Amino acid sequence: MDLVGRVALVTGASGGIGRAVAQRLTEAGAAVIAGYYGAQDGAEKAAGELVEAGQCADLVELDQRSSASIEDCVGKVRARHGRLDILVNNAAWNTPIPFQDLDALTPDLWDRVLETNLRGPFLLARGFASMLKAEGGGHIVNIASTGGFVPAASSIAYASSKAGLLHLTRCLAVALAPEVAVNSVSPGVVENTGMSNRVMDAEQQRTASEASLLGRTAQLADIAEQVLALVRSTSVTGQTIAIDGGTSLASH
Repeated sequence: MDLVGRVALVTGASGGIGRAVAQRLTEAGAAVIAGYYGAQDGAEKAAGELVEAGQCADLVELDQRSSASIEDCVGKVRARHGRLDILVNNAAWNTPIPFQDLDALTPDLWDRVLETNLRGPFLLARGFASMLKAEGGGHIVNIASTGGFVPAASSIAYASSKAGLLHLTRCLAVALAPEVAVNSVSPGVVENTGMSNRVMDAEQQRTASEASLLGRTAQLADIAEQVLALVRSTSVTGQTIAIDGGTSLASH
C-alpha cells in the first residue's frame, strides 16, 4: 500500500486497459481520478461505476483533442485534490485502415488519431508538469503499442502516433528530470477489449495469440501490474516495456 496519499489521473479509464490500471492503482492505495470522454457511448456510466465500487476517487471528463478541455481538467484536479503525483496517458483513438489503402486514410482521420494519441498526452504532461514536480517523485506512464516499434498495426496513423509517443516518452524524461520519471508500456494485441474488438474479430485475435512465443497476447492484469511497478520505481525513466507475449520476437 505504498501509494497511500498519492493522487493519480488515468485517462480513458472507463474500460479496457485504463479501467484495469485504475483498479490496480487504487488497490495500491492511490486516490485515482478516472478520465473519460463520451457519455453517449457509455463511458460516463462505466467511469461512474468505478467510483461507486470504490475503485476510483473522482471523475473528470476530458477531450484530449481540445486544449480548453485539458486546461479545464488541470484546473479541476488542482481545485479538488491540490496535487497530482501520477499521470497515466492511456486514452487513444483509432479506426482500422489497411496500410495499402492510402486514400482511405484521409487528412481528417490522420489528424484525429495524432491529436488524440500524441498531441493530447503532450499537452497533459505540459499542463500537469508543475503539479507532478511539486511533491518530488512524480511519474508519467504512457500507454503506447508494439505498433510503435514495427510497421504493423491497424492503421499507419495509429502506428505513427504510437511511435511518436515512444519518443515523446524519452523526450519528456529529459525535460522533466529529475523530479518526474517518464516511462511507457507498449502492449501488443489485448484480447477482448473495446479497441481490440473494434479492429479485430475473434479469429484474428486467436491467430495473434497463437503467433506469440507464450501462446497468449497482452493480458490486462500484466499491463496494470507493469504500470504499478513503474510508478513505484525510483531509478527508472525514459524506458519502454513491451507486453505482447513475445509476439514481436516471434516474427523474427
